Amino acid sequence: MTAAIPRTKICVIGLGYVGLPLAIQFAKAGVHVVGLDIDATKVEAINTSASYLRHIPAAAVAEQRRAGLLEASTDFQRVAEAEASIICVPTPLTKQRDPDLSFVLNTARAIAPHLRKGALVVLESTTYPGTTEEELRPVLEAGSGLVAGVDFHLAFSPEREDPGNPQSRIGDIPKIVGGLTSACRDRAVALYSLAVGRVVPVSSCRVAEAAKLLENIFRGVNIALVNELKVIYERMGIDIWEVVEAAKTKPFGFMPFYPGPGLGGHCIPIDPFYLTWKARAHGLNTRFIELAGEINTAMPLRVVDRAAEALNDAGRPLKGSRVLIVGLAYKGNVDDCRESPSFVIMETLRDRGAHVAYHDPHIPKIPVTREHAAWAGQESVAWSQTVLSSFDIAIIVTAHNAVDHQLLGQCAPMIVDTRNVMAALGPCRAKIWKA
Repeated sequence: MTAAIPRTKICVIGLGYVGLPLAIQFAKAGVHVVGLDIDATKVEAINTSASYLRHIPAAAVAEQRRAGLLEASTDFQRVAEAEASIICVPTPLTKQRDPDLSFVLNTARAIAPHLRKGALVVLESTTYPGTTEEELRPVLEAGSGLVAGVDFHLAFSPEREDPGNPQSRIGDIPKIVGGLTSACRDRAVALYSLAVGRVVPVSSCRVAEAAKLLENIFRGVNIALVNELKVIYERMGIDIWEVVEAAKTKPFGFMPFYPGPGLGGHCIPIDPFYLTWKARAHGLNTRFIELAGEINTAMPLRVVDRAAEALNDAGRPLKGSRVLIVGLAYKGNVDDCRESPSFVIMETLRDRGAHVAYHDPHIPKIPVTREHAAWAGQESVAWSQTVLSSFDIAIIVTAHNAVDHQLLGQCAPMIVDTRNVMAALGPCRAKIWKA
């Protein structure tokens, strides 16, 4: 087997926040892409030149549809047409915080019977070291009758997305690639080199899997550190935001991280615990990771306590108060609410007797989520002086550029600000409580 790509037709499996941008990037590079997904609504959207992700304009889909380089299907037999299949499906945790590889393995079972000799399969879903070789490989081999590294190529290349950052372009983000064999790695490097400016080969799938976990563990641990410092410095009468701004003037040996209401999204709250689970299998404990998880998980409850403190200061109990959550998405300027700390804050407020509503210009209606299904269908309230004035307190959980926080400051009597948004706006009518 050689490292050359005989023809450029690939399948991207899983058309979500990772798969759709990747499919478009390959299509822009002249590769014929068949996007596969079990969600027929996503398939129909792509085939009618529409987009279901806020940061992917419909024009980007339409351009590749007109060029004949992008199509979508629910038929996994289309894998037989492709030289490569890239798996971009979710890897959540169970309620016991164990890895849930069901999406990956079910995808493998679906594509294995249609896998052709010489084809390449790449896993992009974040997971623990050993998954590609120990979990994915046996399923593909059993279903196809082919041998990985002999009859077909197998590799891992972790996704790297920065949603909400308009300066982030998938083609400019270096791509790590590890293969089951050196030939598998070379084949994957050749594929990604068609669409990405820099490809970084590593010695194995395990190294590539471990590198992705390190990236996200690094972020989660440092956010936990600054969240803990926030609590300590607040007790000392010191503003953590001012401290970080001062510290980041050091031109070496420091990288700024910022406190918040808790972690959200499909990566940082989840991925570190994949390594925790795998480490236990080797008789080891990940004390640093687990401590960071405890600190970050406690932040939403602290936000609720801060809101109760603010209301109490005004002579009002939390029970019976009208509370507005500003921002449901886990991150500013995105429409993704997976694992958002807003849900924990809302549920805790509701359990303590508060009347809870939310506003998010990017999420007009709460979708069905795995962990917080009870909120599905609730709609974002209007952003107007009348509506904002009707709440006893507002909690800024997510800082969206599209939200007029100045109006909030004029209308709300109290604001709990977890993102330091109000500090840049100057004096306002509302009393501001940082959290």
